[in-house]
Amino acid sequence: MRYYLKYLKGDAQIWMIVILLMSFSLLTVYSFVPILVRIEGGSPSYYLGKHLVYVLLGFACMFTVHRIQTKYFNQISQFVYYLAIALLVFTIFFGVKVNGAERWIRVFGLTFQSSDFAKLALLMYLSKLLVKKEKLLDDWKGGVIPVIAPIFIICLLILKDNLSTALMLFSISFMLLFIARFPWRKLFLIMLSIFASMLMFISVQEAFPDTQLSRYQTWKARIVRLWEQKQDPGASKIENAQANNAKLAIFNGSLIGQGVGDGRLKSYIPEAYADFYFASFIEEFGLLSGFVLAFTYIILLLRIFRIAFKTEVLFESYLCLGIGIHLLMQASINMLVCVGFVPVTGQNMPFLAMGGSALIMACVSIGIVQSIARNNNKLTATATSFDYNEDEKTD
Repeated sequence: MRYYLKYLKGDAQIWMIVILLMSFSLLTVYSFVPILVRIEGGSPSYYLGKHLVYVLLGFACMFTVHRIQTKYFNQISQFVYYLAIALLVFTIFFGVKVNGAERWIRVFGLTFQSSDFAKLALLMYLSKLLVKKEKLLDDWKGGVIPVIAPIFIICLLILKDNLSTALMLFSISFMLLFIARFPWRKLFLIMLSIFASMLMFISVQEAFPDTQLSRYQTWKARIVRLWEQKQDPGASKIENAQANNAKLAIFNGSLIGQGVGDGRLKSYIPEAYADFYFASFIEEFGLLSGFVLAFTYIILLLRIFRIAFKTEVLFESYLCLGIGIHLLMQASINMLVCVGFVPVTGQNMPFLAMGGSALIMACVSIGIVQSIARNNNKLTATATSFDYNEDEKTD
């Protein structure tokens, strides 16, 4: 094992956590796909094989990216951002519709969600802009608008078919602005303008039903159902079937779970292997394991933050912070949806849910973090060697 680990540079704990999660996902995906088998056909072995391909591809991407010098991420960030815009526009007009939303592009028979690529692209480009415009953030034309505009462009392009992802990415972006000490008065004015625009948007959608976005009623229904259920837990049982089954699965799991493959409610939870992964996990592995899983993601976040604070390059710090916040927020939303705290969304568990573009881009993100950590380790080793040689000369 030590022979193979020597090829993995960067933070050893992050490698261990990510490889452990991805390996464990093979077991859970095989166990959580009965509903997919019933709806689309095939067998658990078929979906396990498909997921294994994504896991291997994800690890290959992670390994390759972590060997790239960090300076190149800054250099290609603008190109990657414009490529993300092109992919999102292409998806709007030529995207493949799945579950009523045109979020996917079909590539060689496999579906790729362009918003997964756009999230990382925006974080890279925003990190570059925050460094480039650092001394111009008090100027609306020279600093504020050039930094804010890319956030709005990407989020609005994602918004049409993926509200939860747009809101999550918008929140992460504004967290980075806050970390970068963006002028709070301007930040407040921007947030106030956004709130007013949201009220106007909702008013227009309600006043002119014929011009509503295709997903507007879906968003509204999810919020209304969550509100009704909080007011009366017995209300709208049929409409809230997937959310109710997720909570029942968590209740059924108790402290130690039903055992691998013995969960019963996973067969009645849509996306039990992705959007409702945490509920299926608790049913079979128990609440105690759920706490361990949450703690694992927190450790991953802290290790990424450690790398962000260790690097002396501001672009790398912002990028690491954005990636770490994104991964933890995505996992947190999946957990909160399953326990009924937030409306149903399309956020799955990083490195654990059944593979796809989300898994690939999460692996690429970790590859970037490990590349930064690898560069930090090299600089530390060089500095230590230099200090040692200087001490020898002094003696």
